[in-house]
Amino acid sequence: MRIEYLYRYPVKGLTAEAMDQAEVEAGEAIPWDRAFALAQGDSGFDPTNPTWLPKWHFLCQMKHAKAALLFSVFDPGSKTLRIRAPDGSGIESNAMTAAGRDRIAAFLGDYMAEEARGQPSFHYVPGHVFGDQKTKVVSLNNLASLRDYETKVGAHRHRRRFRANLWFTGAPAWAERDWIGRELQVGGAVLRVVKGTTRCPATEVNPVTGERDADPVAELRSLYGHVELGVHAEVVEGGRFAVGDAIELLAP
Repeated sequence: MRIEYLYRYPVKGLTAEAMDQAEVEAGEAIPWDRAFALAQGDSGFDPTNPTWLPKWHFLCQMKHAKAALLFSVFDPGSKTLRIRAPDGSGIESNAMTAAGRDRIAAFLGDYMAEEARGQPSFHYVPGHVFGDQKTKVVSLNNLASLRDYETKVGAHRHRRRFRANLWFTGAPAWAERDWIGRELQVGGAVLRVVKGTTRCPATEVNPVTGERDADPVAELRSLYGHVELGVHAEVVEGGRFAVGDAIELLAP
């Protein structure tokens, strides 16, 4: 098996950043993956006690389809986050300062307009990941499973709908569903698969148009009797992996 695509999502709900390589530590996510999030004003998120909250407390495509049209990129060196809206407006600010985060929150709140609840706030909490899972994970998706699904449904479903960190080839379609509890050598790191990835209405959103133009949850349930596509894995041995690296399913 081989890594074909590698992504991180610095801001929860916003666009992916393609990566050539990543260095991960045991028990951690890919660096800067879901490191930032816009919390709705009624979320109750407390940055001094950053407990996990479900995605609908934040800007997310499950609730806010037009978030897919916000282009974003984060520079870890300068700590600058750049966000551009479809109308050409945008913001560039230091996401590591309180003043910078306030500016980002104001821009995103204006963009959300009537979808904003209360006074949204933009957050970065060192060590906290605004992931969809309560534990820090890396998500892996099998391109063969996506292709099988597309063939059966008779339509293209862009891989970016499914917001995985890592896409791989070389395994039969849906083989990954049998890997729960197994370990994978992924480049120089070892990951343990902990669960399948249950899909939600965020996958309805076309990442190119920002429109809800499909229902992958219903399609998966109808075609396969489940609503999973991909798996989540915990890092058990840190290391580096890159596009083109091998993935090996280790012996139990």
